[in-house]
Amino acid sequence: MNPEAPVPPGDHPAPMQIGKTRFVWGSRTYVMGVINATPDSFSGDGIVDPTAAARQAIAMVGAGADIIDIGAESTRPDFAPIDADEEWDRLSLVIGAVRRAVRDTPITVDTTKASVATRAIAAGADAVNDVTGLQGDPDMAAAVAQAGVPVVIMHNQRGREFGGDVIEDIRNGLRRGIALAEAAGVKRDAIILDPGFGFGWGPVQNYNLLRRLGELRDLGRPLLVGTSRKTFIGYVVDRPAPQRVWGTAATVALAIQQGVDIVRVHDVEEMVQVARVSDAVVRGVLP
Repeated sequence: MNPEAPVPPGDHPAPMQIGKTRFVWGSRTYVMGVINATPDSFSGDGIVDPTAAARQAIAMVGAGADIIDIGAESTRPDFAPIDADEEWDRLSLVIGAVRRAVRDTPITVDTTKASVATRAIAAGADAVNDVTGLQGDPDMAAAVAQAGVPVVIMHNQRGREFGGDVIEDIRNGLRRGIALAEAAGVKRDAIILDPGFGFGWGPVQNYNLLRRLGELRDLGRPLLVGTSRKTFIGYVVDRPAPQRVWGTAATVALAIQQGVDIVRVHDVEEMVQVARVSDAVVRGVLP
């Protein structure tokens, strides 16, 4: 498939193996549950105790999560960066506990550092989720390629000048990430794309992105979106992060209508219901 050509409705990327699970894109929406192994999570749900993290993972899988995403460094707008050793100190026990608790569920490690990604994969992670789109650590693309695991490439607008069209800025950023991945030896069929809601965008741009999200399907790769509890939702509903569940639900339903493949969420039980009903409408998928 020509990655620059539009993807016709109903035409989806080839299935992808992540850990023990085969993901058939277009068959339904997959739900990724978030575990933040950090004390400064923007959404107020940070968990640093490995036993508590394992319990949360079990609950998420029981509620219908298809993937568990674990990160140990906050990426909120005002976050304080930590070095790789501190990040791994937070992450190592949590990822081990979660891996033992949910043996068959794919785990993605949310990190921007190649050394952390490599250690996490050795500890049981099945894929890498990089919010810099492989552009934060020059060794990350090679680390992913060497491990032979899938990667989520996100566009991050922070520090970049707005070009006037949110979709074009994101499309160009994602293309840079894809190019870095392929140059390092990552296969295109192992790439998932995330447009980066909230990362450098204001409310107007975020809602414009949600409205036009389907245009990014022309890149020919599965789309993951992470709108859960984010500030642009709070801008409209005027609620703190933990109380943005139903605002999040609206964004999840609208994203599914635009053809996304994975939704990354904090409130798994509620968003699984949203995804299933949305799939019944959009994809005609019924139990």
